[in-house]
Amino acid sequence: MDNDHFARRAKRSAALVLIIEDYQDCCDLYGTYLTLLGFRVVTASAGLEGIRLATERHPDVILMDLNLPDIDGYEVTRRLKSADATRDIPVVALTAENLPRAEWLQRAGFESGVAKPILPERVGEIVTRVVQERADRAVTSDQ
Repeated sequence: MDNDHFARRAKRSAALVLIIEDYQDCCDLYGTYLTLLGFRVVTASAGLEGIRLATERHPDVILMDLNLPDIDGYEVTRRLKSADATRDIPVVALTAENLPRAEWLQRAGFESGVAKPILPERVGEIVTRVVQERADRAVTSDQ
C-alpha cells in the first residue's frame, strides 16, 4: 500500500457516518464495512433517534433509509435541513423502493440516492466521495 492510501485512511478515520436504518442487517453490514475503511459509525433505527444523534454528534455524512418506523426519511431530512445545527450535513437516501429522480432527491434535501440492495463496497465509495467533497468545500470556503 502506498502513502496516499494511508493518508486517505487517516482522513476518513476522522469522519463520522450516521446510518439511519431500521433493518439491523443493513446497519451491521454497512457499518462494519465502513469501520473497516476507517470511518467512525453510529446508527439509529428510527427517524427521531436519527435526528437526535445528528444534532448531538454532528456526523460528516448521513445514510438515510426512506422507510422508517416512526417518521419517514423525507421528513427526517426536511427537519435536519431546516435546523441550523444540521443543515450542512450531506444526506444520502437509501431505499428498497423505486429511487426518485436525482433532481427530486436534491430538491428534497438529499445529496444523492441509491437503491438497495447495494454492495458494501459501493456504500464505501459513496461515503468516501461525499466526505471528500465536503472536505474540499470546507477548504475552498476557508481560503
